[in-house]
Amino acid sequence: MKVLKYILLFLLVGIITIQFFPPAKNQSGSGVSVTDITVLYHVQGNVRTILQNACYDCHSNNTRYPWYVNIQPLGWFMAKHIKEGKAELNFNNFGAYSSKRQRNKLKRMKEQVEEGEMPLASYTLMHADARLSAEQKTILVNWIGQAIVDK
Repeated sequence: MKVLKYILLFLLVGIITIQFFPPAKNQSGSGVSVTDITVLYHVQGNVRTILQNACYDCHSNNTRYPWYVNIQPLGWFMAKHIKEGKAELNFNNFGAYSSKRQRNKLKRMKEQVEEGEMPLASYTLMHADARLSAEQKTILVNWIGQAIVDK
């Protein structure tokens, strides 16, 4: 019984201690950079809203953070997820990609939205506004298709 108390005390101290080591936040300001996808392509208001609600938290330089990000290790998990998402695609730096890479990113985006791979189920579980309706998917897929043609 004494050993169990020590283990629980050790776990409690550990959980409290890790709260003092939050990850850096992904927030670079509110301005739109010249390399942002919305500067390079015509993005209608409804498409911009879909992108901001379903994509930008993980694929831009500005994340809207929910309350639970302040609890570790959840904050660490989210920071890792955002880092990986931005490495794959960053809408704020889209103009820094070559034309070929932009086309490839757009094609892959279209495929992932059509196949329901994006946004991730783990993300939409906690972010109801990121769940895409059939209509929103159609709007987004059509916009991406037009962006590919325009490029």
